[in-house]
Amino acid sequence: QPMCAERSLGESHVIPSSRRTPSPLPRRPLAPYRTAMPRPLKLNAFTMNCVSHITHGLWTHPESRQVDYTDLGTWVDLARALDGVFDAIFLADVTGTYDVYGGGYATAAREALQLPVGDPLLLVPAMAYATEHLGFAFTASTMQEHPYLFARRVSTLDHLTRGRVAWNIVTGYLDSGARNLGLPGLPSHAERYARAAEYVDVAYKLWEGSWEDDAVLRDRERRIYADPAKVHRIDHHGAFYDVEGPHLCEPSPQRTPVLFQAGASPAGRDFCARHAEATFITARSREGARAHIDDVRARAVAHGRAAGDVLFFQALGIVVAGTEEEARRREAEIAERFSLEAVLAHQSGELGIDLARYDPATPLGELDVNGMTSTLRAMVEAAPDQALTFGDLVRWTGLARIVGTPEQVADRLAEWAEAGIDGVNLVYAIAPGSFTDVVEHLAPELRRRGLLRSDPGAGTLRERLTGGGPRLPSTHPAARHRRPRATA
Repeated sequence: QPMCAERSLGESHVIPSSRRTPSPLPRRPLAPYRTAMPRPLKLNAFTMNCVSHITHGLWTHPESRQVDYTDLGTWVDLARALDGVFDAIFLADVTGTYDVYGGGYATAAREALQLPVGDPLLLVPAMAYATEHLGFAFTASTMQEHPYLFARRVSTLDHLTRGRVAWNIVTGYLDSGARNLGLPGLPSHAERYARAAEYVDVAYKLWEGSWEDDAVLRDRERRIYADPAKVHRIDHHGAFYDVEGPHLCEPSPQRTPVLFQAGASPAGRDFCARHAEATFITARSREGARAHIDDVRARAVAHGRAAGDVLFFQALGIVVAGTEEEARRREAEIAERFSLEAVLAHQSGELGIDLARYDPATPLGELDVNGMTSTLRAMVEAAPDQALTFGDLVRWTGLARIVGTPEQVADRLAEWAEAGIDGVNLVYAIAPGSFTDVVEHLAPELRRRGLLRSDPGAGTLRERLTGGGPRLPSTHPAARHRRPRATA
């Protein structure tokens, strides 16, 4: 599976040629109100510095501000609206174009499918200055920048935000992204993870081991800002990187940012279990989420960490309104603007398969799966209703969406919490409306049930997410690079 911050979470979409409304899959009955009081969930707003992120076509909605993504005020307004309710804004990113569908990037450009896209890190300081509690998780590939300079960029952001940043570690999956970085193509899966392992090790050495805790003196009288004996080179020499050091930045509030990761393959899950403090999952059911959580936690224990050292954020779309009728009306209005062609192009880039070869109107049972790749064949064969069309499969692959009143949505979230998730990465349909509806309508009900904290908490992002201190725990592999004084 590709890295989920760049992964498609497609929903029901409209076939552009006919503009027909997609046939919905059967809905399960809404459960009655529950009185149980599970632990509070954490909320991330999943978005991207672009026009069309996941729910393609919705930038055309008159209430959408995504076309104003180059206006800093758009992002500052969103951050202020989320502050105190959401734990963080989770910013996705890509370093290439979706150029597999139809043999090029024409569809991506026409549909604004993550093209154009801006640098997510440049949004963070302005949003942080305008807020008090909100965290900022940004996606950055281990191929896109040398770790020495990346470590300085992250330390700077951690200083400027007073310890409110997180890094979503991805290894990349778009071949076009690798070519744009001077490589002949995307390295093998194994090589990407080997490179990522060394990349984070270099970063850990710079963040955790280069400067001792008491290196900075700021002594005006003696004119000594930092004790040079307590600022160290790292002298890293590896298969991919040679870094002498020392780190260019003094220790920031968290030193190492909160570490997110979203790998779903065996190698990805193992990397997550070894390094991540939180992981972004896209389970299609609560049972699937439970299995994923149990697997990663077992792997974390095998790496000498505690099972609870990794938090799990499930990707969910939410359409909430005062009445069920209004929520269903909004869902239908959203569905009318979905672009199936854009989602096909998105999925093509992820799978490396040109889905333009398949007629979206063809029932799944009539498709010749013999010539398909194993991944695509498994998707088709796993569909519960073979009478669905290929377009229906693409529309409904990837994202679980909850629609209803605040009480009904809270019921569903309580069930996901019971499955073991720690939080939700909320996938928007209309920005900022999908987020502000949660703030205005859903958050009060979640707080009433104990599913959302009434107080956003204080301290760094790590302290608020994990309940621990501002720095990584001693069980994390980065801790081995700390100087003796820094271990206290």
